[in-house]
Amino acid sequence: MDFELPDQLRKYLEELDEFIDREIVPLEQADDNIRFFDHRREDARTDWERGGLPSADWEDLLAESRRRADAAGHLRYAYPAEYGGREGSNLDMAVIREHLARHGLGLHCDLQTEHAVVANNVGLLLMHEYGSPAQRSEWSDGLATGAKFFAFGITEPDHGSDATYMETTAVRDGDTWILNGEKTFNTGMHRADADLVFARTSGNPGDGVGITAFLVPVDTPGFTVAEFLWTFNMPTDHAHVVLNDVRVPATAVFGKEGRGLAVVQHFFNENRLRQAASSLGAAQYCIDRSIAYAKQRKTFGTPLAANQAIQFPLVELTTQCEMLRAFIHKTAWSMDRYGAFTQSAQVSMCNYWSNRLCCEAADRAIQIHGALGYSRHTPFEHIYRHHRRYRITEGSEEIQIRRVAGYLFGFMKQQAPKGL
Repeated sequence: MDFELPDQLRKYLEELDEFIDREIVPLEQADDNIRFFDHRREDARTDWERGGLPSADWEDLLAESRRRADAAGHLRYAYPAEYGGREGSNLDMAVIREHLARHGLGLHCDLQTEHAVVANNVGLLLMHEYGSPAQRSEWSDGLATGAKFFAFGITEPDHGSDATYMETTAVRDGDTWILNGEKTFNTGMHRADADLVFARTSGNPGDGVGITAFLVPVDTPGFTVAEFLWTFNMPTDHAHVVLNDVRVPATAVFGKEGRGLAVVQHFFNENRLRQAASSLGAAQYCIDRSIAYAKQRKTFGTPLAANQAIQFPLVELTTQCEMLRAFIHKTAWSMDRYGAFTQSAQVSMCNYWSNRLCCEAADRAIQIHGALGYSRHTPFEHIYRHHRRYRITEGSEEIQIRRVAGYLFGFMKQQAPKGL
């Protein structure tokens, strides 16, 4: 592996920064849009009159930034060429995601909403891989631009990491299926056109097979959003969904019947590595800001930077960032070279460690900035509250560690590199 980034990628980062400076920063500064990123951010983003949902102005601004990014040829960078993309590699996306997050809070990349001017569109990639011809015809163009969206209904009130024990069922009735059950933390349900619901269609609790994915339009009779759950970081778009005799046609099946977990798992590694890179970028941002502040802030007539109590924790965090960056790049490069599932253990290591590191870096930044760090006039509390979720939602860190242990001790097998 060459540790130098490819020339085309370095040139692309320059192109991307130029676009952000030219198009996105002025939009962020116009019409008091900065209220979504300064100390007013949580209040400005949240429609308290609608139960804490994202405000329309906030989502309109995100949509406009995506439109500009698409027009400039950036939004679809990672997409297949047939959808107007540049076939961005895993290494490309890892580097880009860290680069954007390291710039800090802004319209270029808002990780709370999974928004970035270079999109990480898992929905489109899943549709490309598993959608029927009719489903691809209906969904692909809208997914590519962000005009259409489907939520992801796998987690249940009593089942999260233990997805094979889900209690939602689907029973065939002629040319239709009838779904019953509940799903929770369905992100983005307030704007979703459909929910990708996973339900057991055969087998027993704990079986990996027998779970089927269904694309269920949100206006289907019996499909109800019971509530949106308030979280550590507002606004909320995490819905609790109830399915009561929801009837869908056989054409709603997404992928193969009984093989729904393959849909869940297909882009696990790609998505988890990209998320790890974002957490690394956010951690580095916290460190960079803390170093700059420690140099200019004086206590007792001396800069904070002169104190070992300030220096040592930042040295340790910087060391971890450097090691993690090399590991993420190597893992991404290996995925591109040998296949995504040849690096499953490495992806889990990168993911759980980066999320933990980001929380530690944000907490240290708060401490170094003192009372100002604790206030919303610095971004660290926001970064901590958002990235704390990834220690749970991208596969909890305990599940990630357990996964690595499975490979280490021979309980699981990692896919062999292609051609070997």
